[in-house]
Amino acid sequence: MAMLRVFIRRARMNRHPLHLPAGLPADDEVLLDAPDEPLAPALVAAGRGDHGPASALLAATRKTADWEDRDRYVTRLAAFARARHEWLAHWCAAAPDDPDALLVRAELALLHAWESPARAELLHRAAPLIAAATGGDPHDPVPWRVALDQARGTGAGHRVFERLWGEAVRRSPHHYGCHVAALHYLSSAWHGSHRECFDFAETAAQDTPHGSLMQALPLRAAFAYLTDGGGAVVGRDRLDAAADRAIALSSRHPAADPRPAEVRNLLAYVLAALERREDALTQLRLIGPYVTSFPWDRAGDDPLGGFLELRDRIGREVTSAWRLPPTGPPRPRFERTGRMRSGGY
Repeated sequence: MAMLRVFIRRARMNRHPLHLPAGLPADDEVLLDAPDEPLAPALVAAGRGDHGPASALLAATRKTADWEDRDRYVTRLAAFARARHEWLAHWCAAAPDDPDALLVRAELALLHAWESPARAELLHRAAPLIAAATGGDPHDPVPWRVALDQARGTGAGHRVFERLWGEAVRRSPHHYGCHVAALHYLSSAWHGSHRECFDFAETAAQDTPHGSLMQALPLRAAFAYLTDGGGAVVGRDRLDAAADRAIALSSRHPAADPRPAEVRNLLAYVLAALERREDALTQLRLIGPYVTSFPWDRAGDDPLGGFLELRDRIGREVTSAWRLPPTGPPRPRFERTGRMRSGGY
């Protein structure tokens, strides 16, 4: 049984939300996967069947080469299209060669494949859609992130991975989404090891500015270690260094900012697993109302509930100065069920 899953379960049993420390929003003020200001109107319009705002939003990210926002918006629009796809179908019919429509369609195919028992077959079938997306805009790295995710799921060898990786970094050497896709491929859960995962993440983070999302890559490696079964032990100092690097990144953004919300949620999760409660509470305050499904969906089927319960427990324990005795390097492990959730493939 995973340490953090037990931690959250104990929080569920002992929850007293009326006694939260200052700086934490009430339960009914917390939002799950709330869109930021540019994305929200596009989602509202898509709900009415109008793809125009989504098209304009993604076209703007290409014009400004804002690849991080582009990747985030594509992922959210594809997730929305899982339940309501008419607007995307109309968009693709009206503009079959639109690179933005092609990219959302490829990401949607990937989401469907990862959630299906016939995952490998569907990922192979998605190849023409992904190829079309990679040919849409010669400067866009995001389709190559999609291609890297597909390669991982189909069991592509390192030679294929390296070719796709070369295409990705040629377009954007420091695109966070492509690096996360590569990190997944190199993890022990897929085609690598914990050592490869950490070495890749730490090297990439060293080569980028302190304010870049790339600084969160070692945190991703720590998360993979703390949640994947098997493999060599990673030293506690390496896990703490990954968390400290992400803390520095978080400090460069305003509190309750939706843009770094996923990194902060992941950081709070890892800090809780490392039993660094005061640091976790600081991140929970900085998260404010912006909760993301990832990583809380890894601990159960109710990500918002899991977040709130862990938040309440950490808040009570910090304010009461209660501490668990040191237990040495943490090695929490989640059960491997074979079912991959859409949020992180």
